[in-house]
Amino acid sequence: MLVIGNHTVHRTLDGKEHEVLDAVRDAYVAHAVGDTAVPHSVFLRFPADDTNRIIGLPAYLGGDAQVAGMKWISSFPGNVASGRPRASAAIILNSLSTGQPEALIEGSTISARRTAASAALAARTMPGETPDTGVSLIGCGVINAEVLRFLRVVAPDLRTVRLFDLDRTRAEAFAEAHATGLTVEFADSVDEALAAHRLVSIATTASTPHTGLDHCRPGTLVLHLSLRDLTPEAILDSVNVVDDADHVCRASTSLHLAEQRSGNRDFITAALGDTLATGRPAPRDPHKVTVFSPFGLGILDLALADLVRTDAEKNDTAVRLTDFLPGE
Repeated sequence: MLVIGNHTVHRTLDGKEHEVLDAVRDAYVAHAVGDTAVPHSVFLRFPADDTNRIIGLPAYLGGDAQVAGMKWISSFPGNVASGRPRASAAIILNSLSTGQPEALIEGSTISARRTAASAALAARTMPGETPDTGVSLIGCGVINAEVLRFLRVVAPDLRTVRLFDLDRTRAEAFAEAHATGLTVEFADSVDEALAAHRLVSIATTASTPHTGLDHCRPGTLVLHLSLRDLTPEAILDSVNVVDDADHVCRASTSLHLAEQRSGNRDFITAALGDTLATGRPAPRDPHKVTVFSPFGLGILDLALADLVRTDAEKNDTAVRLTDFLPGE
């Protein structure tokens, strides 16, 4: 049994954005052609607590990876005020021949980077009429920090970032830590951030819709990563791209609410994996707002966890427990 901590995860993934993007893309394509198994995630919630949760995401990823396992990830937003990360996670990988657990990997960095890589792939796959030179980030936490990292890889023309967070101090600290080399602007409202650029990433801890998209310019791509920020009306008025409709239309996401409002899923235009499988870009509608809403499939976590495990085995950087299983 290999145990791989966060330091090793960082050492494996830091500076390897292209490899991460390739792994996430390959996982999406495998899903598009039916070479995955992705049961619905399980939400563990607590009595009289509508804020905190722990989610289990089991999955199997075929293709070149051939890996099975599960991510167990908690979201406790109150941690932020006390200086701890909102999310923490563990990923377990199982043998496909015996079913036995083979690796336990710290998963928070993997989770954040696979989310950011999926957003960056969407931005690259759905280009605007002109290259994006600016991006608005709504929510200045770990996820949008990683989004900015990966956007700078796939959108090298980026020069400006507009930041909005309910806590201006967080936005300023974010700028200092993550926006080196970019022109930084601060928005005083969500509407101002939405209007500033035709590329927007929303990554907040919102549990209910709080904004429409009326202030977005036509041709804007909104990376709706936290899934519960946009009103059902905004979703229904947009071009919608998802990672998997069955997964994203659950658990009171904005798309789930839009489905309940409309009585169908006709407002969903495409799945990102299907587009990636064609190998051709799908330019944004220049007259409407396009919204990418990824639930975050467990196969993406497995793809990066497998990269980390392979590297740790090669370089002997994991802790190997020889008495973890019965009979060892």
